[in-house]
Amino acid sequence: MYSLRKAKERGHANHGWLDSYHTFSFADYYDPQHMSFGPLRVINEDVIEGGSGFPTHGHRDMEIITYIVEGALQHKDSLGTTAVIRPGEVQTMSAGTGVRHSEFNHLSDQKTHLFQIWITPAKNGISPGYGQKKFEFEKAKDMTLVVSQKGLDGSLAINQDANIYVAKWKKDQKSDFKIRPGRSVWIQMIKGLVTINGKNLSSSDALGVTDENLLKLEARENSEFLVFDLTSQ
Repeated sequence: MYSLRKAKERGHANHGWLDSYHTFSFADYYDPQHMSFGPLRVINEDVIEGGSGFPTHGHRDMEIITYIVEGALQHKDSLGTTAVIRPGEVQTMSAGTGVRHSEFNHLSDQKTHLFQIWITPAKNGISPGYGQKKFEFEKAKDMTLVVSQKGLDGSLAINQDANIYVAKWKKDQKSDFKIRPGRSVWIQMIKGLVTINGKNLSSSDALGVTDENLLKLEARENSEFLVFDLTSQ
């Protein structure tokens, strides 16, 4: 079964300093038909103006993943972490029992474009944690595993049975993605054009897949996208 989420159908909020699109219900955007996809609770595509950002605020019992498309994001948190996240890097933050952080565009003269993802944890009340790593996506033959429950194959670990892959493909690149029993898959386009089991996904489109066992993916042009392999429990 397939659930196509077109980019233009998402929730949208433009705050001037922040232009944000919401795949699932978030803040003032509420759609009972789009609350989550399994443990995948939030996918926000954000463009932050130069020098602007989110002042210090709190989270708890959520796995938060940030993927930078363009620009740079400065992160500070109550764990003592100060970091700048750039394209090619992935950041994870397990909010657990509670963490406070701020996020600002590190660049004063250009926008920062990112995807922020929230995944509900397998267990509440864990100790907060932070992770950040640079990956060589362009060198990958197929997809790069960047997040997993146990930090497999050099990926960042989170507190949920969820695998996140990054794909940066050239035109005509193709691959099959096998879906294990009891799993669902969400594909989030960043840019380009990809055909998945005959369905076309353009920039910022997404596709949820349940009760299938194989995806046939082909890039119709140079493309960048995320693949979420999620527990169906």
